[in-house]
Amino acid sequence: MTRPVVLITGALTGIGRATALAFAKEGADLVVSGRRDDAGQKLVSELRALGAQAEFVRADVRHETDVQNLVDRTVARFGRLDVAVNNAGTEGTPGPVTAQTAESYAAVFDTNVLGVLLSLKHELRVMQAQGAGSIVNLSSTMGHRGAPGASIYTASKHAVEGLTKSAALEAAAFGVRVNAIAPGPVETAMLDRFAGSPDRKAGLAAGVPLKRTGRPEEIADAIVFAASGQASFITGQIIAVNGGKTAS
Repeated sequence: MTRPVVLITGALTGIGRATALAFAKEGADLVVSGRRDDAGQKLVSELRALGAQAEFVRADVRHETDVQNLVDRTVARFGRLDVAVNNAGTEGTPGPVTAQTAESYAAVFDTNVLGVLLSLKHELRVMQAQGAGSIVNLSSTMGHRGAPGASIYTASKHAVEGLTKSAALEAAAFGVRVNAIAPGPVETAMLDRFAGSPDRKAGLAAGVPLKRTGRPEEIADAIVFAASGQASFITGQIIAVNGGKTAS
C-alpha cells in the first residue's frame, strides 16, 4: 500500500508536533512547516528515526506566497498530497473586548483565519486535481461557544468552523473531505500563556467533566482518525475532543 503523504502547518510544537509523530508512527511520509528552522530540522530527524520520509519547509501561513510554495514543494517532493492538517494558530492577547484593537484583531485573524483560508485554497487546488484527499482544520471548544477575555480568539475559531463547513460542501463534489477537530484545554505552551498562572490553569481543568486537561497525543489521535479511511463518510463536521466540556 502506498504511504500517505501528510502536510502539517504549525507542526513544531504542541498539537502539531504530536500529530506529526502520530502520523509517522502510522506509516505516513510528511512535510512539516513552521517558522523556526532549527526546530523544524530537529522534528524531521525524529520523524525519520520513526521510518518516515520527512521534510521541513519554512512557511508563514499569513503569506500566500509561503503557503503556495509549501504545497507546491510537498507535491514536488512526493508527487501528491493525501492529508493536510491546518494547525498553525495563535491565542493573541487575552483581555476584555474594550481592550482590543485593530492590531490585536489582525494578529490573530491573519494566522487563525486567513492562514486556514490560504491553506485550504492551495491544498484543495491539488486535491481537486487528484480527486481525493482529506483536510483537518484545528478549531477549539471556543469555536462554538463564548469565552470571556478571549473574544478575538473565539471569533477566529468560529470563523474556522464556518470555513470548514463551507469548504467541505464544495470539496465533496470532487471526493475530498474537510473536517475540524475542536480540542478543549490541552497541555501546551499556548494553554500556559492563555491561562497566565497555575491557579487559572487549574481552574480551566476543573471546568472539564473529566477533571483534567487533555494531552497533545489525544488530540493527535483524533486528527489521525478524522484524516483516515476509517472516517470516510465523515465530512463537514466539527469533532469535539474536550473531556466532555460541551456535553451540557
